[in-house]
Amino acid sequence: MSRPPRDFWLLLGGYAVSSYGNYLNLIALGLFSYQWTGSTWATGAIMAIRLGTGFVTGLVSGRLLLRVARRPLLIGLDLMQATAMVVLVLAPSLVVLLLVAVVLGAGNTTLVVALRSGIPDLVPPDGRTRANGRLVTARSMASVLGFGTAALVIEFGGYTAAFLLNAGSFVVSASALAFVMWPKSGQLPVSSSPRGSRSLWRYLPPLIAGMVVVRGVDALASAGHNVALPIYASLTAPDHPAAVSTQFWTAWAIGSMSAHQLVSRLVKRVDHRTFAIATCAMSVCFVLAFTGLPPYWLVVVCLLAGVADGVSEIGYLSTLQTGPEQERTRVFGLSASVENSAFAGGMVIAAGLLDVLPVLPVVGGLHGIAVTGVLVFLLLSRRRHGEHIDQSRSPAGADRG
Repeated sequence: MSRPPRDFWLLLGGYAVSSYGNYLNLIALGLFSYQWTGSTWATGAIMAIRLGTGFVTGLVSGRLLLRVARRPLLIGLDLMQATAMVVLVLAPSLVVLLLVAVVLGAGNTTLVVALRSGIPDLVPPDGRTRANGRLVTARSMASVLGFGTAALVIEFGGYTAAFLLNAGSFVVSASALAFVMWPKSGQLPVSSSPRGSRSLWRYLPPLIAGMVVVRGVDALASAGHNVALPIYASLTAPDHPAAVSTQFWTAWAIGSMSAHQLVSRLVKRVDHRTFAIATCAMSVCFVLAFTGLPPYWLVVVCLLAGVADGVSEIGYLSTLQTGPEQERTRVFGLSASVENSAFAGGMVIAAGLLDVLPVLPVVGGLHGIAVTGVLVFLLLSRRRHGEHIDQSRSPAGADRG
């Protein structure tokens, strides 16, 4: 297989750097919001606005990316995000915090949709799975570095250093994007057929629609363990809850980074079944992580959850990328909206349930919904035996090298 072209590496590098800034920002902005407002309600509202903006952006970004050139749009959004962080440093206020949440939600969602849908245009067909694996690896490395350095940056440089570092990450991303040459013009005519003017759901292949739904249910379940982890860590290790959270997410991230190697060496075909089985395995592992395991077993289970998470995402991206550009760009926009809304809804549901129920039943119940959704999806996809998606790629083994 030929190496992915220069444009893919530039796009991936910019995404990795901006993702580091985003993960650093998740911690810094949350802490700063609470310190500035003194209100848990206001802090939650800022997070909700960020997720809500991501939901709305996902609905429109697919069509927007088909109407305008991608490079100036993405560069402009990166520079807007950098400017927003600088303004927050110079003139912090509740209004600025809300505007920052809107800009970050829109910019991050649009970049993710453009990157996921644009990979087939930037790499040869036999390199698609390998490119998706590198995308997952970059995201995982960014999360480890972002979460791992947030406390250090804030301690030694304060929120100013954290926000300026985040702004710098967007400038680096914009600089990399400035040299990306998209093989196809982003200014494609938008169909005037019902497919273009009515709900996209009605015209999606059932297999793809099912995968998007499963991805949404998985996001809902993932919100459960995200909300439950601080509570669980405080109950199991009251003297050092941060250590439990660090073990949990570091092991997950290392496993996610390993998924690319697993897929390229052991998985012969990456398709909707790979996605479904890995999603199910991930849910089982996350539930096991909240059963009071000893520290070393917790690390092992979270590592396996990370591997399954990475394999699931590679299978998801590789399958959705098989459609024509106009369709897949809108599908990835729809997917981003589903994931953002499901995650936000899951956080609300989990927070409410954790007020009246122990951690394990809440996490187990939400992930049980995800597993049930996966099993229904697999059953229905087997019944639709005649429906296949042309993967337009070689088996995963061809990606080695």
